[in-house]
Amino acid sequence: MNNKISTRQLVSMAMLGAISIVLVSAIHFPLIPAAAFLEYDPADIPILICAFAYGPAAGFILTAVVSFIQGMTVSAQSGIIGIIMHIFATGCCVLVAGNIYKRNKTRKTAILALACGAITQTAAMVVMNMIFTPLFMGAPLEVVMSMMVPAIIPFNAMKAGINCVITFFLYKSISHLIKGH
Repeated sequence: MNNKISTRQLVSMAMLGAISIVLVSAIHFPLIPAAAFLEYDPADIPILICAFAYGPAAGFILTAVVSFIQGMTVSAQSGIIGIIMHIFATGCCVLVAGNIYKRNKTRKTAILALACGAITQTAAMVVMNMIFTPLFMGAPLEVVMSMMVPAIIPFNAMKAGINCVITFFLYKSISHLIKGH
């Protein structure tokens, strides 16, 4: 098995990364009015498409690259904490979904992979919010915990769910363009 990255794959990954940055800068809005600081963005869709097309490792690499670029530009206000949380959240989803999908590339497996990825991302963000949100917001852990059920968990479940559903409907129709088949 050849583990080299082709020029086509590298260019496709760069394109997907650029699309991800454009999406996060152009589309972002609160899903839960009571927690307006939690904003939805579709930036994970191109990253999930990358994981399905080229595997979980490529998806994770793209996650890290996009997270740093996004964290230094369009989301600079969240700083290093935002970068770490984005890598962890999206990385968990991409690694789980990508690993499940690569074993059996069917529609049924894609649904399972994306559902597991969304659930894993939501669970991972519970832990990350307990660690980093008190630091980021300067609020005690008790305040963050009181926001968990009414805001943080539903937000992360909705964000991951929306991005996974959109990925499911987009991937098969555009995969031939990305992979060249």
